[in-house]
Amino acid sequence: MGKDRRFFVFITALVIVVGSFGAGTWFGFNERASIERVFGVSNQAPTGDLAEKLKDVDFEPFWKAWEVVERKHISDDPIDRQAMVWGAIKGMVGSLGDPYTVFFPPKDHEDFQSEVKGEFSGIGAEIGIRKETLTVIAPIKESPSARAGLKAGDKILKIDDAFTENLTLDDAIHKIRGERGTKVVLTIGRTGEDKPREIAITRDVIRVPAITTEKKGDVFIIALSSFSENSSGEFQKAVREFLRSGATKIVLDLRNNPGGYLHSSVDIASWWLPEGEVVTREEFRGREATIYRSAGFGALEKVPTVLLVNQGSASASEILGGALQEHKKAILIGERTFGKGSVQELEDITDKTSIKVTIARWTTPSGKSISKEGLAPDIEVKIKPDGDPEKDPQLERALEHLRTAR
Repeated sequence: MGKDRRFFVFITALVIVVGSFGAGTWFGFNERASIERVFGVSNQAPTGDLAEKLKDVDFEPFWKAWEVVERKHISDDPIDRQAMVWGAIKGMVGSLGDPYTVFFPPKDHEDFQSEVKGEFSGIGAEIGIRKETLTVIAPIKESPSARAGLKAGDKILKIDDAFTENLTLDDAIHKIRGERGTKVVLTIGRTGEDKPREIAITRDVIRVPAITTEKKGDVFIIALSSFSENSSGEFQKAVREFLRSGATKIVLDLRNNPGGYLHSSVDIASWWLPEGEVVTREEFRGREATIYRSAGFGALEKVPTVLLVNQGSASASEILGGALQEHKKAILIGERTFGKGSVQELEDITDKTSIKVTIARWTTPSGKSISKEGLAPDIEVKIKPDGDPEKDPQLERALEHLRTAR
């Protein structure tokens, strides 16, 4: 992102620092100077379309509240004005009511960058908001949350002693994360159980595995745990391994894969879909949809394929699953997917802060919304809570289906 664009976004994200002056709030010379020092920007009013949109917005309450804090707040510690700025931005973003649009102040920005690169500290579970309830999308394989027994679809009712009903998604993530070796207790509600249960989890450094492979007879199993920035390259290696293995069929395991980068799902779909076929449509506000098409890598186009999905398959997993299902390149076996069909973009605000903002919603190639209900499997196979942990009925059903596939 260029410097000018970053500067522009910084001004607008700070609730339009100087828009208040146009709204009639008066500040003396000292206050003006302090604003410049705190924000690091000059008191220049917004122009163009932004100025037009803001002409009827009253910023006076914001600045009056700031002035009251400056004049009256008493504490043993000095006022951290920069922290007040970050708090103002978080409040602005939170007012949108979108749990996936989040402002990252410096520490959170650093944590997020670590997470998308595949390593961070916490319990190793992706969480989201489902029907206004904090819900586990997917525990990461071999993570503390998976070892402690957390499951996709679990509703998180409390984090330690804090009830979650009034927490934002961002607040919940911060309460769950913590230093390696410390514990967090989650009170969860689980489908089929009458009473909530408490699960104590010891936090650890989480290393997100990309892809694992296994061969069973003539079936090559690829387990994809997330769509990270490295997934496209790792999947290419898995395809080469498949072609050398002598296997003729594929099971792609997307269970408990919470998603990730859009470009990774499009790249991976391109191994099955001919060049130019629609992978997904990205619908924006006020302009035409963007259509993402297959690059047509082609190596798997005629390979019989089953995708395994469950409640923990979300986001980019649903893009890939929807594309292969509708183009009849694979069937889905398992359970209905999570239904997280919105697109986020990470926009730098400063060199140490950023906003993850929802910019679009995606659909399947035919235009079906992923967010509303997720994807229904072609063959439903549910995992019973009291089932034998040594058995995998969904994988067994996939192998059974592929035995007769040609």
